[in-house]
Amino acid sequence: MNFTFSSHSRPDQARIEPATFQVQQIWQHVGGSPRDVSHLIDRTYRYHSVRELHWHLADRFSRPIRSLALSRV
Repeated sequence: MNFTFSSHSRPDQARIEPATFQVQQIWQHVGGSPRDVSHLIDRTYRYHSVRELHWHLADRFSRPIRSLALSRV
């Protein structure tokens, strides 16, 4: 499964706590065309790393972590 996501982070936040980001939108690529799956995750959650999002998606889709590819746009 291939996923692409766009994110938002607050530049002033890094002074207070470790940098985090929120997923604005995420697409699953199926058969060459992207499908918006943003509704399947909590977009208010602040991820600490792309790796954490990767693990979250593996859990959400009940797939092995190595079967997922994730990239940021």
